[in-house]
Amino acid sequence: MILPVHGKRTALAKARPFPQVSAPLVMSPDQCLILLSVVAIICLVLLITKAKVNAFISLLAAALIVGGGAVAMQLPEITRAKPGGPPEKFWIAGNTLNLKKVVDTFQDGIGATLSSTAAIIALGVILGKLLAESGGAEVIAKRFAAFFGPQRVGLCIMTLALVIGLVTWFAVGLVLLLPILLTLARETKKPFLTLAIPLLSMLSAMHGLMPPHPGPVAAIGSLHASTGMVLLWGMVIGIPTAVVAGPIFARRAARLVPAQAPDFPDKSGSLPPGMKLPGFGLTLFTIMLPVVLMLIGTVAELVLPEGNGVRLVCSFVGTAVIALTAAVVLASWTLGTKCGFSKEKVLKFGEESVATVGMTLLVVGAGGGFARVLDIAGASRALGGMAEAAHLPPLLYGWLVAAFIRVATGSATVSITVASGFMIPVVAMHPEVNVELLIVAIGCGSLFLSHLNDSGFWIVKDCLGLTVQQTLRTWTITETIIGIAGLIITLGVHALWGIWHH
Repeated sequence: MILPVHGKRTALAKARPFPQVSAPLVMSPDQCLILLSVVAIICLVLLITKAKVNAFISLLAAALIVGGGAVAMQLPEITRAKPGGPPEKFWIAGNTLNLKKVVDTFQDGIGATLSSTAAIIALGVILGKLLAESGGAEVIAKRFAAFFGPQRVGLCIMTLALVIGLVTWFAVGLVLLLPILLTLARETKKPFLTLAIPLLSMLSAMHGLMPPHPGPVAAIGSLHASTGMVLLWGMVIGIPTAVVAGPIFARRAARLVPAQAPDFPDKSGSLPPGMKLPGFGLTLFTIMLPVVLMLIGTVAELVLPEGNGVRLVCSFVGTAVIALTAAVVLASWTLGTKCGFSKEKVLKFGEESVATVGMTLLVVGAGGGFARVLDIAGASRALGGMAEAAHLPPLLYGWLVAAFIRVATGSATVSITVASGFMIPVVAMHPEVNVELLIVAIGCGSLFLSHLNDSGFWIVKDCLGLTVQQTLRTWTITETIIGIAGLIITLGVHALWGIWHH
């Protein structure tokens, strides 16, 4: 049967209408980039957690997924304009992207990140090593314990963790303070967890929110923030957060989780011939020197006019590298040669401590490289647009990204480094956001829900003599409270800051 080309539909056509063929669903380039970023993050998670691949290699693979996908789509190269410019002029299209440019960009990102973080991290580790080897941590702990007395032993533990945690990594601070913790628990007869959990919460808050620890330092470099202001806001927000997750939660945990303090031999009385412990005053001054110098630099920049000679001097000595260098030079005497160590031994301490953070520096650098590839491929712009479309507050968005990566990978350093890279375009679209408070929010997200894929989980378990179940019911909940309470407090502070600022 021949059907007419023109005219009305035939009876056959009416009986069996032709199917309606819809156009194929086509994703926009931005949607493809967001999908690539999600796939890259999932691969990053699986490589680190399941395949146990080195974090540096995993971050490189994630960068190649995003960059390779952009090359396959023949997308243009995106270059960053001057920070702080209008959002519509912040991104400038360049040449078509290619794989060599992706690799070069990853390497450039490593260099740019480490240029602002490597020295600070290394100097912080050297200072912590001298504090540990000299017995300075023990000196401070005993003096604080005597000052606060047995009735305020919880406050003593929190203050110790605050001072020691400022310049030492979480694991180092825990090992340094463990003998003091066990001694105080034995002498005061208080439930072990009522002292252990406050110690853990404060050490963790200091590690996640305060420079010179690697995560906050990397975020400061990525978002061009003020180190002094991050220190100030980190202290303002970190202390009440640690109180909520520490003493307040510890009372309930001690009732619900039966845990006994492990046996720990006291070796505090044994010193090699010719050695002596450092003095309390000099030790405390050495630890607080970099913090004071950085805060002085920040205050001078806020109070004094540009070009003022005093402001220039204060800004110089308040630079993180200069402040930490001054502290390390002073510590080489107060915690080194003055205690009986030879100059060669002090030098050896520095070399040993820096050697232990080689992989951490690589991971921090690779996180910056990944963030740079997200930039050049246009993924950061697309992710920033997605956050804008979802109408999420920038602080909440940054916290969610950091928390997701933290739960998935177990690494607070990877979490805050990658999340801060994601937030670069969001900051460009929201110039009203306080960048330093954003870093604190990201830091809180990077501490959220530590579990079995986090090395810190196992360090806490072994040091405190807990079972896996006990660690999940104490340490994991403590970290979760830090993440949530820290975010709530940060959002509140940011709201008050916004009212005052405007």
